[in-house]
Amino acid sequence: MISIIISACLISNPTVCKDYRVPLASNIDAKGCLFRAQPHLPRWAEQHPQWTIKRWRCASGDYQDL
Repeated sequence: MISIIISACLISNPTVCKDYRVPLASNIDAKGCLFRAQPHLPRWAEQHPQWTIKRWRCASGDYQDL
């Protein structure tokens, strides 16, 4: 399974950062993740207003949450 890994930092304290994992459908491969990730990013940002996205990437399902 492929997931979007969003690296975000607190707006109030930019030195506090965390990675968040957003799982995608099981039939999506790494290339598909790159295209399908775009709509997830603004949705995630809207649901987490205290965080700002610094970067994102796709990773396999064995990636562990931080």
